[in-house]
Amino acid sequence: MGFNNILFEKDGKIALVSINRPKALNALNSETLKELDVVIDQIAEDDDIYAVVLTGAGEKAFVAGADITEMKDMTTVEGRKFGILGNKVFRKLELLDKPVIAAINGFALGGGCELSLACDIRLASEKAKFGQPEVGLGITPGFGGTQRLTRVVGLGMAKELIYTAKIIKADEALRIGLVNRVIESDKLLDEAKALANQIAANAPIAVKLCKAAINRGIQSDIDTALSYESEAFGECFSTEDQKEGMTAFTERRDKSFKNK
Repeated sequence: MGFNNILFEKDGKIALVSINRPKALNALNSETLKELDVVIDQIAEDDDIYAVVLTGAGEKAFVAGADITEMKDMTTVEGRKFGILGNKVFRKLELLDKPVIAAINGFALGGGCELSLACDIRLASEKAKFGQPEVGLGITPGFGGTQRLTRVVGLGMAKELIYTAKIIKADEALRIGLVNRVIESDKLLDEAKALANQIAANAPIAVKLCKAAINRGIQSDIDTALSYESEAFGECFSTEDQKEGMTAFTERRDKSFKNK
């Protein structure tokens, strides 16, 4: 299937996904969200993809936000449907059983910041800027910002960013824990790919189970979370990759995982 607003390619064991509306600073309209939904399904069904890098086309923006041109004349019902669509797609991305690295190459505002928050790891260009400016437009964050931002940077900082609508630079995003690393702009994509390949070199089923245990556990009490971890740990011993990984270790040879 061809896409109007998404670039999707495979590079070995990783998938590269770019939001491709550079003239609109990669703003998310309904069509783009629906295309991203399809791409996520394709990645989920492809057993040869072990990790994903998500970025924005062009040099100015990762995603500058949801498309204000589309939103400005929406009714209450239409606005709610648009929010539900964005939340559905971002939740699907968050629950994808493969790690997703956001390579944030410019503006990540509103829906763009929310998109990055639905990813597992965030790498930022030194030129990246972040914010939830929705209240300055008369709306609330609608694609998970009021929930995920709080979980990532803490209650007080999330409230400050959301209530003030202020935009912060990459170094401040790093300081508050919003991003994992800040990287020179011309090296961002290469470093994101290198990280994705480092992840992909490990046993993919084990990585998938780690992601599930972390995501489920963070929203549970510690005893329930540890129960999830025990289940994941035990499940690994039913895989060929566990046998291969441990046998290769004891035989002091290179391992070869098969995603089985």
